[in-house]
Amino acid sequence: MVALQIRDVPEEVRDALAAEAKARGQSLQTYLLELVETQARRLRNTAILDRFSGRSDGTRSLPGESTAELTDQRERRGPWGDAA
Repeated sequence: MVALQIRDVPEEVRDALAAEAKARGQSLQTYLLELVETQARRLRNTAILDRFSGRSDGTRSLPGESTAELTDQRERRGPWGDAA
């Protein structure tokens, strides 16, 4: 493990973070570590999504397209899931 240190944190920022940690029943250390870990996961997720951003292999859909496609497929099926 490594240690991180942040200098020149305004008191009001530190107080707000400490209050939130206390409200969650956590130490400030635990709360801050949780925030840092969450941000690191988001950065990894963004990096993964960025790898696929330029794809043009037909896997992209606009909002609502998936729902419309599912509705269309369901309407084509009979009541027992077979083709109507």
